[in-house]
Amino acid sequence: MIERYTLPEMAGLWTEQRKLETWLAVELAIVDALVEEGRIPGEAAAGIRKHARFDLKRVQELEAVTKHDVLSFVECVGESLGDDSKYFHMGVTSSDVLDTALALLIKEATALILAELAGLRQVIRALAAQHENTLIVGRTHGMHAEPTSLGLKFAVWYNDVGRAIARIRTAMEEVSVGKVSGAVGNYSHLPPAVEEHALALLGLGRETPATQIVQRDRHASYLGSLAVAAAVMEKMAIELRHLQRTEVAEAEEPFTKGQKGSSSMPHKRNPITLERVTGLARLVRSHAMAGLENVALWHERDISHSSVERIIIPDATVATHYMARCMKTVLSGLVVHPERMKENMELSGGMVYSQRLMLCLMEAGWDRRRAYEKVQLQAHAGHARGKSLKESACADEEIIAALGPEAAASVFDPVYYIRYAYETLKDIGIL
Repeated sequence: MIERYTLPEMAGLWTEQRKLETWLAVELAIVDALVEEGRIPGEAAAGIRKHARFDLKRVQELEAVTKHDVLSFVECVGESLGDDSKYFHMGVTSSDVLDTALALLIKEATALILAELAGLRQVIRALAAQHENTLIVGRTHGMHAEPTSLGLKFAVWYNDVGRAIARIRTAMEEVSVGKVSGAVGNYSHLPPAVEEHALALLGLGRETPATQIVQRDRHASYLGSLAVAAAVMEKMAIELRHLQRTEVAEAEEPFTKGQKGSSSMPHKRNPITLERVTGLARLVRSHAMAGLENVALWHERDISHSSVERIIIPDATVATHYMARCMKTVLSGLVVHPERMKENMELSGGMVYSQRLMLCLMEAGWDRRRAYEKVQLQAHAGHARGKSLKESACADEEIIAALGPEAAASVFDPVYYIRYAYETLKDIGIL
């Protein structure tokens, strides 16, 4: 999935080569901090920074023997350092490097995700403004409810994505911490000042106090924020899939030149991209659950979380990033059918205007129960006779006596329902 569907910069973040490059950046920051605190000679640090190298193939050869990835990396780099190798990885434990490097990679991945979501939000904003006055029937329980504005539907999504962005930013700040506090987090071999200096060089906060690891509630919260963002995009995808159904046909995802919808049915134009988004949301949700399972570890640390994180964090970031691209692509080329929306709104024979008719009768002096029962009777009886609610209501002597012919007819104007669309869109900054 990574190579095929994701932008190169996101795919490249989670390669073995990039991971080891980030480990090396962490180790070099620690070396600089050790010099600053007078723990190692400055000339040794200069030599380490100049000569430190690793070769992925060599690291893998060593790991086949040691069965330990960080130790194999340290040994490989040490081969390039000569006598200065004794100052490399001095006083730190594997998780100091692993967790700090992971925070750096998450920050980079999140920046890419946020950029895609921001782009998606701008596309939604443009659609909301464009369709401010596009009438569409609102649906509750899958049934026709009352007329509304397609622009308002998009405006809801605009805010949804805005909250998702804010949530991810907060979670990213929470997870952007490292540690250089040793095997059980008590600074037994290096003072806190080394950690403080090293992490400042890397642009990270400190996990203090720590155990052997950065605490995994941070990562669980981060994965949860991605899962909510994925759920928001799934929500949009499912709505558009419904609108693309043959019986509805109010909107559809773009169908490009040369595209084929089915191997057997030449007429098919399926919402495949939206379905892909729906499926990937399930995956991201499952990763959030795995992140929650990783919070509780034995004592100062076990490694039951380690194998899980090597899958769920890269996968969740890649999938969320890709979902945002998919939704941006779909919405940028969304095909909207306003005339079909109007046709569908009339399918129920005007019953979508029932509440307004009831309220008008109440304003004319009827009590709620009488108004409700009258409108319900006319709606159901008219439908059984093949008549619209407007026809039935305008032929009812009691309704006409209460409202008058002109006022009774005006009840069935759909524009009434979107009269505050402009104000709503303006209030949230779309217009």
